[in-house]
Amino acid sequence: MANTAPETIEEPFPIFKVAHHYLIYDVNIVSHIRREYNICGVLSGTLPQSPQQNVFQGLPLQLMPEEARVLIEKGVAYLEDDHAAHKRTFLGNGMSAEEKRAYQAALRRQGAAAAKEAGRKKAADKMAALSRKSDTNKTENWNDIPEDMLKPASGRRKNGKGKKGDQTPSDRPSDTEEALFDSSTPDTTTNGHDSVPADITTDPDPLLVTPTVSVPPLHSTPPPRNTSTPQRSPVPTPASYPLFAHLHSKGYYLSPGLRFGCQYVAYPGDPLRFHSHFLCNGMEWDEEFDLLDVVSAGRLGTGVKKGFLLGGEMDGAKGEDGEDNVRTFCVEWAGM
Repeated sequence: MANTAPETIEEPFPIFKVAHHYLIYDVNIVSHIRREYNICGVLSGTLPQSPQQNVFQGLPLQLMPEEARVLIEKGVAYLEDDHAAHKRTFLGNGMSAEEKRAYQAALRRQGAAAAKEAGRKKAADKMAALSRKSDTNKTENWNDIPEDMLKPASGRRKNGKGKKGDQTPSDRPSDTEEALFDSSTPDTTTNGHDSVPADITTDPDPLLVTPTVSVPPLHSTPPPRNTSTPQRSPVPTPASYPLFAHLHSKGYYLSPGLRFGCQYVAYPGDPLRFHSHFLCNGMEWDEEFDLLDVVSAGRLGTGVKKGFLLGGEMDGAKGEDGEDNVRTFCVEWAGM
């Protein structure tokens, strides 16, 4: 059997920031954070030629700001500006002028080979289609049969006594026909210079190749770590982050809860194995809310066989054991 052991991931690993989105491009890191840190994220990649396909997404993995902040505060990841990394590594000192020219020449050769292969495949498909058409329509359309085949044979060919290699005078081209075709042939010389033969084939234009990865690959350097002080996250997060961090520390998997009208959906284990247990909304401790919202959210949660969880962080320092001061309340509708 093939070796299915997970690949070792070097920590801290980069989380790339692209236009206020937090992305992970490495599939090994995606599986690592799901397996070790209960971070699922949302696959956001799609095929360039099929922008409407939205059933099976691919890389990159997009993280919520809360997920990125949790990983950074744990010290297992760091934030990398994707645009700045490309300018610094790829367009800056990453490649010399000679390396850039060699890389562009390699792309042109790759495009020329792809164009030749596409032309060869197109010609083969055309010949195969013509062959299938000739096999299926060999005698279906009598209008396609040459008129000479419908005329009665004469002389020895009619009696079947002619040899296989014999030709009748009507089969041989006449001098008039040869002269006719010879006169239609254009002169190959013009003003004493030879013209270019028409049957010379030129190579097709090379296809444009878009690399799927940066060349050379980006190798970002993690910032220096100070173990004496906790890692501070540069990721801005909403007021519901304390509730997210609290549930994550309890082992819950959290995903965006937009489809249920809440902020998060909490799973007791991997979402591929468990149904969600809670619809979660995080608020500030002194934030006011409408009681009707609590009732409607509780009814919604009970209707989809979940509980509505409301929580926030109490004002003040952390507890003696270092735990946070987040309190949670679960609401269920008992009238259903």
